[in-house]
Amino acid sequence: DTEEKQADLARFLLGQEFFAFDTETDGIDPLKAGLVGMSFAVKENEAWYVPVPANSVEVAKVVERFSPALQNPKSLKIGQNIKFDILVLRKYNVKVAGPLFDTMIAHYVLQPELRHGMDYLAEIYLHYQTIHIDELIGPKGKNQKNMRDLDPKDIYRYACEDADVTLKLKNVLEKELKENDAERLFYDIEMPLVPVLVNIERNGVLLDTEALKQSSVHFTAQMQRIEQEIYELAGETFNIASPKQVGEVLFDKLRIIEKAKKTKTGQYVTSEEVLESLRHKHPVVEKILEHRGLKKLLGTYIDALPQLINPRTGRVHTSFNQTVTSTGRLSSSNPNLQNIPIRDENGKEIRKAFIPDEGCLFFSADYSQIELRIMAHLSEDKNMIDAFLSNHDIHAATAAKIYKIDLKDVDSDMRRKAKTANFGIIYGISVFGLAERMNVDRKEAKELIDGYFETYPSVKAYMEKSIQIAQEKGYVETIFHRKRFLPDINSRNAVVRGYAERNAINAPIQGSAADIIKVAMARIYQRFQTEGIQAKMILQVHDELNFSVPVNEKERVEEIVIEEMEHAYRMHVPLKADCGWGKNWLEAH
Repeated sequence: DTEEKQADLARFLLGQEFFAFDTETDGIDPLKAGLVGMSFAVKENEAWYVPVPANSVEVAKVVERFSPALQNPKSLKIGQNIKFDILVLRKYNVKVAGPLFDTMIAHYVLQPELRHGMDYLAEIYLHYQTIHIDELIGPKGKNQKNMRDLDPKDIYRYACEDADVTLKLKNVLEKELKENDAERLFYDIEMPLVPVLVNIERNGVLLDTEALKQSSVHFTAQMQRIEQEIYELAGETFNIASPKQVGEVLFDKLRIIEKAKKTKTGQYVTSEEVLESLRHKHPVVEKILEHRGLKKLLGTYIDALPQLINPRTGRVHTSFNQTVTSTGRLSSSNPNLQNIPIRDENGKEIRKAFIPDEGCLFFSADYSQIELRIMAHLSEDKNMIDAFLSNHDIHAATAAKIYKIDLKDVDSDMRRKAKTANFGIIYGISVFGLAERMNVDRKEAKELIDGYFETYPSVKAYMEKSIQIAQEKGYVETIFHRKRFLPDINSRNAVVRGYAERNAINAPIQGSAADIIKVAMARIYQRFQTEGIQAKMILQVHDELNFSVPVNEKERVEEIVIEEMEHAYRMHVPLKADCGWGKNWLEAH
């Protein structure tokens, strides 16, 4: 806690090959939180805590002392959810450099289905109970204190323990990664992605708030119109937002079906799923679904997004989570920008509001049919590989083979059915499921599936083999050996087992697609760095990457992005990326 001691520690850390570090802050949003202190550990059971004062000039001085050690490109930095700490330090002009080891991500790679919090990991790996944050600042609620309110004497044990436990976990998890053949996935795919995500989150996205205001007025009016139509069709007014009242109108008054599903408390079930299946029974159902859709768009995005703009940057900053999904995909939260509906007209209004920086263009690049291409690669199906290699439209090619006709004779309805089959079958869809999704009878759906497997016999073999591997090993793997554990694969319960079987088929495909785009993101980021490109990566939505690009870099950025996406991994069929430009996300994609 003195200048002298801090200078000594900073010099010592600069000479180390590795150290674990952790930041204490006065909030949980790294872009807004202020630094309260930092802790460091180099050997087990020994750690240091450095408190930083509240005064911003003083904070900068303390942080600056440690910046040579934190920015040392040679030493390994160890952290638990290290992206948070890196983002916090970036506000104080420190760019953490050098190789990283994140214990949270290491555990995620080993056990994607479990929790990855430090308290939990300390318990299972170290049989150690950590000091809980609530002991310092009290339970959640309006009386909860803030780290800033505490005396460093009350924080230091907690903070030192964070750095020490992280170091100990690294020592255990490092060995486990090696034993489980997960080193390549961790060191070559997940760790290089951390700086990329730091960068995307810091960049944030600009919103056209005027456009959102206009959309809000437009959708609110549309909702009121639909409300009136619902009341006319129902013959009475009721609260559309109340599941109870909706159930009574649909099932007691209009009697649209005989036996309606009820909850334990005797209330009718009116979930999205139930209403979707009754869509054709009465015109009022469609209107209720439409009303719900608009309400959700308004509540989740159109009225909510402007509230989430960071006043300091004028942008929306989402958080990308690297340890949430069991498939390896990234997820996004606060706000979730990955599930903005794209198919319907209304969802498009939201995309229109995402704009590039001043003097820049919006650039969007996404993988074309990556999951089907991975299926072709994994199953090594000759017909599917040929269709991709000859650059045919895969859905039309599938239709031509199933219906045994010439490619030029395929009509749009045949193509649509083949497309549903192509995507449905990778997800292990049943005859019943396909019939329902395509609105045809089961006989036609069965013929389609049989025709499909006749066309692509190795796909069927791949599916059977995936289930068999899962039954023997208890897990399946992606191309990069990301494991998905399926404990229910041998369950006696057919429904539970069926779900695990579908995952056995799909997880290697979806997970490999997630791995490939992560590789592409890290390579694009590195090339932007080395070539001094000003363009910024601002969003990742599963198979799609979005950028804000200065006009003079247009050709170069397109070249780099497409090249890195298409060469991220070599398969039996080429990876293909499509791209578009515009003055907003909608125009570009």
